[in-house]
Amino acid sequence: MDSDSINGLLLESFEHFVNSAHPRETIQNYIPGPPKGRTLILGAGKASAAMAAEFERHYDAPLEGLIITRYGHKVPTSQVKVIEAAHPVPDENGRQAVEELISLARSARPSDLVVCLISGGGSALLSAPVEGVSFPAIQNLTKALLASGAEIDEINCVRKHLNKLLGGGLASLMPETQVITLAISDVIGDDPGTIASGPTVGDNTSLGDARQILEKYQIKPEVEITAALLDEANETRAPDDTVFTNNSYHLISAPAQSLKAAASFWQSKGFEPIIYNEDVGGDTNQAAKDHVAFVQKFLHENSAISRPTAILSGGETTVKLTGKGEGGPNTQFILQAAITLAEHPGVYALAADSDGYDGSADNAGARLTPETLASAKAKGLDAAALLAGNDSYNFFKPLGQLVITGATYTNINDYRVFLLTPGALNLKDCQPDQ
Repeated sequence: MDSDSINGLLLESFEHFVNSAHPRETIQNYIPGPPKGRTLILGAGKASAAMAAEFERHYDAPLEGLIITRYGHKVPTSQVKVIEAAHPVPDENGRQAVEELISLARSARPSDLVVCLISGGGSALLSAPVEGVSFPAIQNLTKALLASGAEIDEINCVRKHLNKLLGGGLASLMPETQVITLAISDVIGDDPGTIASGPTVGDNTSLGDARQILEKYQIKPEVEITAALLDEANETRAPDDTVFTNNSYHLISAPAQSLKAAASFWQSKGFEPIIYNEDVGGDTNQAAKDHVAFVQKFLHENSAISRPTAILSGGETTVKLTGKGEGGPNTQFILQAAITLAEHPGVYALAADSDGYDGSADNAGARLTPETLASAKAKGLDAAALLAGNDSYNFFKPLGQLVITGATYTNINDYRVFLLTPGALNLKDCQPDQ
């Protein structure tokens, strides 16, 4: 199998991973019957517009509503309004859209049905500061949290106590109306309270937890943020609060399902699939080193296996910014992996974000080949310096090894795969299973 064929399979496997979680594949199994009153669609997230379009296609009654999605993630809808806004740092367009969504939610009557379509990215897209906190203060704090290397559940804990629609806040606007939430998970563990910061579910975290997170990452927020996190009025509702009595929650796509779909893809191509870890988290550099260590151990212990192997993982890593370069956690993961592997022959890899965008860049992630470091050196690229400067994007771009897909219209978590080909295993020949 030549290098072009292997690279093609890497990209095809990512497409398979993503498509298995697209709303067109899953939402039809969760379409409710119509109510006596209106059907109102509310939601936010990178996949929410695609969810709304698919919901419209399968629903047999009139509906209306509003979806807020990230720029570039809008799809045509006939009845539900879609507004695009900024992610991960919220913008004015998003702020205005949230006010419109709040008005719609407050208009819900007991005879109505509200279907909330929620996916990753919803936390930023539903930013609506609590009393006494300005929108610029929320923007500044978001930037600080993203740069700190904090885990997504930690970031969302803070968000939930500073934004009135998060941590069950959206559902609290409709206490007498039936609310059905259809969600796509992009978080480790599929916790409904973490997915988009749980706008329709209760919260197990506290104001004290939020304060501790800021202390942990040495973030000194503006005075108004500090005051809000000391104000008991901003405590979120517990999961057993009666405001959630009429609610139900359904996960229509989850990362583990997509990782298994990717494993099946590799098996169909003659590879032995091994899921190393469904829930890789933490610092992306350390995650790459751990993943490579597993690969190296596997190579050491399995020098005579009968067919090539695909070692996969899911989860979501973070980057603590120490430089001012371009590139998200998946692109940096692959650069760290390249350095750690040191051009091991026959090892290929890919890491990419399922929504099509790794951080704020235009790529989903990057690919690694056995020749990556040599090719970079020939072009005068200093891998270690670019890694230290968080500039992995500009390492892989000149090599043509960025993974660029555009918006995928879904959002589970990250996909990583290391391929061990006959060159890595020192095999003379390999006949893939048919």
